[in-house]
Amino acid sequence: MTKAGKVRNATPKIPAKPRRNLPPRQRNRREYWIRKRKESGLPVPTVVPPSSVPRKAAASSS
Repeated sequence: MTKAGKVRNATPKIPAKPRRNLPPRQRNRREYWIRKRKESGLPVPTVVPPSSVPRKAAASSS
């Protein structure tokens, strides 16, 4: 076991590419929000800010 990890440690680290798409959970929440706005006849902005997506009320710490 003295040679474990030899190749991986010798491989140069390549910086990660920036992600182009949202993670599925955020994307699904945004698509749901857009779908509900369209159903109720409300306007849908071309860019939906994540802060405008309603979330469940968090337990207050006070």
